[in-house]
Amino acid sequence: MLGLTVQEELLGRLDEGFTERLEAQLERMVAAAWLSEKTDRELEADLRLCDDSEIHALNRDYRHMDKPTDVLAFAQREGEGGGLCPEILGDIVISIDTAERQAKVGLYAEVIHLAAHGLCHLLGYDHQDDEEEAAMNARMAELIAESEADGPVQAA
Repeated sequence: MLGLTVQEELLGRLDEGFTERLEAQLERMVAAAWLSEKTDRELEADLRLCDDSEIHALNRDYRHMDKPTDVLAFAQREGEGGGLCPEILGDIVISIDTAERQAKVGLYAEVIHLAAHGLCHLLGYDHQDDEEEAAMNARMAELIAESEADGPVQAA
C-alpha cells in the first residue's frame, strides 16, 4: 500500500495525470517488494513530493546537511521499535525542484528512479561501497521493471 501527498505549491507544476500514474506505478513497486519479502501483511510506504525548500529543511534537521537533496528515505524499520510493525516501511520524500534539474530523460522518469531508490533504502539497501551499490541498483531495476509491467504483480 502506498500513500502519496504533494506539496500544495507543486500542484500546478505537474503535468495532468502525473500523480495518478506515479501512484499506480509505485503501488505496484511496493506490492512487488511485498511479494518478494513474503511478510504476513502488505507492506506500506508513504511518498511526499515537495520543493527544495521543504527537503532542505528535512535534510538539515535530520541529516545535518544544510542543502537540498533529491530524495530522502526515513525507514520505520530502523531504530527503536522498528520491529513492532515491520510491514510499515517508512517515508520517501522527493524534491521536484532537484528532480527537474537532474532529469536527463524527463521529470517523470527521474521521479520513478528516485522513488525506487528511496524504496530500496526503506527495504534496507544502501550504497556505502561498490558491492552494496550494485545490489541496490539491481533491486531498483527489478522494481522499476515490475512497476512498468502489465498483468498480475510479480515479486521483485
